Amino acid sequence: MKSWKKALRLLLSIAFWVLVWEAAALGVGNSLLFPTPRIVLQTLWELMGTPQFWHATGLSLWNVLSGILLALLIGILLAALTYRVRLLRDLFLPLMTLVKATPVASFIVLLLIFIGAARVPAIITLLIVLPVVWTNLDEGLQRQSPQLREVARVYRMPPLRRLRLLTLPSVRPYFVSACRTSLGLAWKAGIAAEIIARPRGSIGTMIGDAKNYLNTEEMFAWTLTVILLSLLFEFGFVAILRRLDRRPGGEEEPPC
Repeated sequence: MKSWKKALRLLLSIAFWVLVWEAAALGVGNSLLFPTPRIVLQTLWELMGTPQFWHATGLSLWNVLSGILLALLIGILLAALTYRVRLLRDLFLPLMTLVKATPVASFIVLLLIFIGAARVPAIITLLIVLPVVWTNLDEGLQRQSPQLREVARVYRMPPLRRLRLLTLPSVRPYFVSACRTSLGLAWKAGIAAEIIARPRGSIGTMIGDAKNYLNTEEMFAWTLTVILLSLLFEFGFVAILRRLDRRPGGEEEPPC
């Protein structure tokens, strides 16, 4: 019952903002400047009937997903390494801070000079997600209970058992927070990189072309596609976590 109520509230909230969008578009009175939701959805439906749409969606999906997966892999390995070697943590901390503070556009321009347009979106996604993952995992590792670590050392607990019973439960909330924060940022950064770098056949390139030709309906439709993909990723991630959180008896663990 609670899930139905939550879904109903979500639908009502979406309906409210769609009505606000409709009212704003009618107030402007010019679809060239601000199209209505109906026009945007109709344009999106027409785009979905073309091979170009699925090619662009697949390419952008690959760019963002590959960047996220690489960032997660490198972030996990780097966090484990810097936790073990204090000197490496001191070296990487200012670097990660610098990466987070540097404008995305600066990275895009530099990468365009050195590697070309095709690989820029994936690397930009990696650069945006990696500091978030590493910072959160590093925080989780640093906050492990010293008493539990001492008990594990005294009883000579095997490394894999220590990882499963002590480290993973401690780090998990920080990892989940990093992933949920990174998913939206990854799509924003990846598509922004595509708009600037303009790799052939990507969603970002289509948005740029629509803007150049003043095709506002198509620009809104491609933007809506990015929003839907981002939401799909986040909901899918939450659904996977809920399945992993279930105990053998079917009872869910208490929230961390």
